[in-house]
Amino acid sequence: MGVVAIASQGLSLAVGVGVGARLLQRNRSYPTPTPPLPLPSVVRLGSSRKGRVRGMEVLAMASFEAGIGVMGTKLGMMTYIEPEGKVVPVTVVGFREGNVVTQVKTSATDGYDAVQVGYRRVRDIKLTKPELGHLQKVGAIPMRHLQEFRLQSVDGFEPGQLLAIEEIFKEGDLVDISGNSIGKGFQGGIKRHNFARGPMTHGSKSHRQLGSIGAGTTPGRVYKGKKMPGRMGGVKTKIRKLSIVKIDTDLRAILIKGAVPGKPGNLLRITPAKIVGKNIPKN
Repeated sequence: MGVVAIASQGLSLAVGVGVGARLLQRNRSYPTPTPPLPLPSVVRLGSSRKGRVRGMEVLAMASFEAGIGVMGTKLGMMTYIEPEGKVVPVTVVGFREGNVVTQVKTSATDGYDAVQVGYRRVRDIKLTKPELGHLQKVGAIPMRHLQEFRLQSVDGFEPGQLLAIEEIFKEGDLVDISGNSIGKGFQGGIKRHNFARGPMTHGSKSHRQLGSIGAGTTPGRVYKGKKMPGRMGGVKTKIRKLSIVKIDTDLRAILIKGAVPGKPGNLLRITPAKIVGKNIPKN
């Protein structure tokens, strides 16, 4: 199947058909699609043994956020008792020094609108000179983490601006939280995919084994994507529509109902929850 990828302004248009590809001249004009397609965040050109371009593969498509977000650090879980006496399990998320706007990208300069935010102060020796120079342009402190939040409009954001948690979120708001989950190492099918085990008695010799993984002569192979033992956890995970129970400005922490990815000390990305028709267009 052919893959068509539309690059940003000034680049060529590559059309992959089967194994071959045809590069069209950049000076030729083409009708602009309506609505415009989002630019691919990662584009990889395939090549054959002879170095010929085989096709263009779009690995991921950038998506808009419902609003500006921040980064935080998971501190742990606790029990919170609401004024009416209801017991709620919550995750405590703290905020180190940072959450400063380090760059504002616009369609005119970068081809898309986004706000780059830095988080967690570190020593100068921990960063390279290009990284330090990038932060020094806006007079920001050395920070370990830089992340982008792609928005529909970047009006009102300036480099060096400090993002205040209490101004972005309110108690009761729904948020999407993403981070790296806890790594479990190499696990079997029962733990990794919730498989059922075999009988433990009556002479059974198949207790926690995987079992059959396919037929014999036909197809004579194992299908791709077969659920088998392997590495579990340690991947980027997003949990959607979690509620903010309380915001403590003195301790610079928020309480979020439920569990979030990772162990204490894990980096979290907190953004307003995407709700189609409310803060995300239906189309």
